[in-house]
Amino acid sequence: MKFFGETLKLFALMAPPVAVTAFLSVSKQYDQGQKLATARKCALAVFILGITLYFSGERVFAFFGFTLDAFRIGAGALLFLSAVSLMNESPEKPFLPPGQDISIVPLAVPLCMGPASIGTVIVMGASAADTVERAVGAFSLLTASLGIYLSLRFSEVVQRRLGNVGMAVLSKLTGLLIAGIAAQVVFTGIHAFFP
Repeated sequence: MKFFGETLKLFALMAPPVAVTAFLSVSKQYDQGQKLATARKCALAVFILGITLYFSGERVFAFFGFTLDAFRIGAGALLFLSAVSLMNESPEKPFLPPGQDISIVPLAVPLCMGPASIGTVIVMGASAADTVERAVGAFSLLTASLGIYLSLRFSEVVQRRLGNVGMAVLSKLTGLLIAGIAAQVVFTGIHAFFP
């Protein structure tokens, strides 16, 4: 059960509606091979960055000298900003000029792995209690990255089925989900300071 919860949370934080919209707006001039290569490179970059941060989170905290709960509050605040950004996003708005390679920047970073996603991954890794929890978190990251690949791979199908209105609704629902995650993360951090 924890695996599905962690995977869903990570997938929502990677904001597939935003990534799909950006991918569609920039890849109009790509052939099918270029689109598939871009989707693969983006998902791979998301996983590599995520797994690196997941396993090095405790060292990051030790290096900067702050606590996990302080980081939770900061990451939660960034999550709220991401949720607000999603609520204000428009599918018609172009992200970048078409035709350029966006697989790593800005698709993987910062659209999929922005400050809020990075903060959440670090908190997840640092708060994992044992090897089993770490393995569950790592597998959740892999599955969420695969979800990003599939979202980009079938982005044209999704757009045809949902249309601009459907994409906008999906973006808003993702924003609401992220806002709920942000509230829980902040509450957990504050509760540790004021038990």
